[in-house]
Amino acid sequence: MPSPFCCIMGRKKKYNGWGAILKNFSYPLGNDWTTDEIISVTDFYRQVEDAYELSQGVTVSALLSAYKAFKQVVTSKSQEKQLGKQFEQLTGYSLYLTLKAARETAKKSVKMTIGG
Repeated sequence: MPSPFCCIMGRKKKYNGWGAILKNFSYPLGNDWTTDEIISVTDFYRQVEDAYELSQGVTVSALLSAYKAFKQVVTSKSQEKQLGKQFEQLTGYSLYLTLKAARETAKKSVKMTIGG
């Protein structure tokens, strides 16, 4: 059975002893989404990436705002979980854990680490 999702290229930073290396991967996206919907979803994915990759993380307000726009496109919880699982397999970054951290922190920003 074909997947109801397609993809768009993204970049992930992998670090080694000599500096940063960029790795390409594909974001999981719906086949029937409009350009605006794709932008909303990829903006949320980028916020999650930045929470892991940027030294200062991302602001909680920007992350939650991007998630709100994401939920206008991805309305079902099962679709959200499926996309989150695909995104985590591609990047190693968890949508769920990032949102959980943002909702539970009293700080203005959230910084994530893989495995932590």
